[in-house]
Amino acid sequence: MRTVVLTMKASVIEMFLVLLVTGVHSNKETAKKIKRPKFTVPQINCDVKAGKIINPEFIVKCPAGCQDPKYHVYGTDVYASYSSVCGAAVHSGVLDNSGGKILVRKVAGQSGYKGSYSNGVQSLSLPRWRESFIVLESKPKKGVTYPSALTYSSSKSPAAQAGETTKAYQRPPIPGTTAQPVTLMQLLAVTVAEATPTTLPRPSPSAASTTSRPRPQPMDHRSQEMDLWSTTTYTSSQNRPGANPGIQRQDPSGATFQKPVGADASLGEMDLLKPGSVLLDEGFVPKEELSTQSSEPVSLGDPNCKVDLSFLIDGSASIGKRRFRIQKQFLADVAQALDVGPAGPLMGVVQYGDNPATHFNLKTHMNSQDLKTAIEKIPQRGGLSNVGRAISFVTKNFFSKANGNRSGAPNVVVVMVDGWPTDKVEEASRLARESGINIFFITIEGAVENEKQYVVEPNFANKAVCRTNGFYSLHVQSWFGLHKTLQPLVKRVCDTDRLACSKTCLNSADIGFVIDGSSSVGTGNFRTVLQFVTNISKEFEISDTDTRIGAVQYTYEQRLEFGFDKYSSKPDILNAIKRVGYWSGGTSTGAAINFALEQLFMKSKPNKRKLMILITDGRSYDDVRIPAMAAHLKGVITYAIGIAWAAQEELEVIATHPARDHSFFVDEFDNLYQYVSRVIQNICTEFNSQPRN
Repeated sequence: MRTVVLTMKASVIEMFLVLLVTGVHSNKETAKKIKRPKFTVPQINCDVKAGKIINPEFIVKCPAGCQDPKYHVYGTDVYASYSSVCGAAVHSGVLDNSGGKILVRKVAGQSGYKGSYSNGVQSLSLPRWRESFIVLESKPKKGVTYPSALTYSSSKSPAAQAGETTKAYQRPPIPGTTAQPVTLMQLLAVTVAEATPTTLPRPSPSAASTTSRPRPQPMDHRSQEMDLWSTTTYTSSQNRPGANPGIQRQDPSGATFQKPVGADASLGEMDLLKPGSVLLDEGFVPKEELSTQSSEPVSLGDPNCKVDLSFLIDGSASIGKRRFRIQKQFLADVAQALDVGPAGPLMGVVQYGDNPATHFNLKTHMNSQDLKTAIEKIPQRGGLSNVGRAISFVTKNFFSKANGNRSGAPNVVVVMVDGWPTDKVEEASRLARESGINIFFITIEGAVENEKQYVVEPNFANKAVCRTNGFYSLHVQSWFGLHKTLQPLVKRVCDTDRLACSKTCLNSADIGFVIDGSSSVGTGNFRTVLQFVTNISKEFEISDTDTRIGAVQYTYEQRLEFGFDKYSSKPDILNAIKRVGYWSGGTSTGAAINFALEQLFMKSKPNKRKLMILITDGRSYDDVRIPAMAAHLKGVITYAIGIAWAAQEELEVIATHPARDHSFFVDEFDNLYQYVSRVIQNICTEFNSQPRN
């Protein structure tokens, strides 16, 4: 019996060993048959942000054209993950604008990202962000397997539009069991283990069916008129896939005005309601997406449109509630299109009726979304349509430093008028223009023939705007056509080179002082002359883009003390004037004028007014007529100031016509200070009397 048992045990052991050897051999054969998958580099679009990609390190291929400024980049060398991946690659110099492959590695977030201009891309500054990344040349590390398909934080990614495969956050299901929702720890494990060959299947039908998804509404279920009264959003004509189309009205310029169907929601809420959202279907919602506000940084604004803008809206009783709602919607669309922010345009709103009132100033709302929300809450005031009073109010009160006015940004006022004003606008507008305010008028539904008798001031718009060449005026036949002026208005407001009224008498000139340093002046009086030059210079806004100052001293000879491009700030100019040394010698005024034309005004900027202020205490030893005529022909406006022994007839020849406004005689050096205000006043009067066409 014992022998039988031992024999059976031996047989079982032998059979087990045979099966074991066979299985090992079979596994080896199977392993030989499995080929290692070939690595393919995933492609992304220019607008894909690093923060949307879950993978900690990956290689991607960027298309051409990512140098475009619309693909924002934040930081230098180390970039905030809110940046365009490909835009950062161009900025860092790893790629040029023709595109190519890059290696991206995620790193920790920083407390400050510094903006810079590099390789044709202007990156922006950002106070802090939760995650960063660096861009390297696409040289794979040995032993590292890079993903052929990127994992996105949302199933509706820009890469998906380019044919990219997106992984779902789900573990491989065990046979005979249902798929389980992914936990946070499981997600982290999947992210770290990118090098493993494990495949991630799509969500199971049972999991996908647990979340209901909104259905797109038909586009014709509401009238166009209803669209006008509702909250709409200004978007580009290319709508996001999966988004609710709602009601659309196509503008001839190509822009689309869209009203989302259903209740309003913030950006964060809309992301959670997107059809096909993998994170929502699989039961995992990142903390930042649970908020009703977007976790992405607020835009710093469009730097190509840095203007300080005030909208004067019509709140009079004659406009009615329906038209007032259309007007508010237009303002909201403008706010969206402008891309409001501290580095770009800022916008405030003043409503007028009997009297004007500021609803919010330039620094109240620093982004487009906050502006749109505030505009929606503006109530109608009623009353008359006192536009002139409103323009005076804005000129005196709105554009101040306390209200957020920036010295380097042009001041713009857009006046919206239903019909016609009930007061006069010409004088108030003139004062506004002389203050450097660019006035635009949008007039809607003007007076018909039998109503013109009631118009207080005919042709009021042309009397008010900055220039009468049509650039500053927009007329709309009907309130229903107001939306068509959106793109033309935004384009004109942002065209800072054509905002002519930003140029005032104090910020748009090249001023050359030609100073007599002859022996008859003397050291003490020469210091008095320099103080006169200083007092005049103080009144101007001095910078490389505003008024510039230069100086020439002359006797028999001439000396350039400093040119227009030497100093670009008021303190530097005033210090340079103090350092001018007294020369002493004869008086050759004609030669000095020629020297100033060649050494100073030949280097004047084309868009600057050329002003020469000549100061002398005696008769010239040479002829001044021909040099003076040359100055006038070259467009140099010449002011001649004579002291003590100066010849009055010479001053009148040197001075620009009419001589009474451009030549002054002072009996003593100590009385020069009395003429500072007169010279400044005449300069500004002449500037403001220029034709507005």
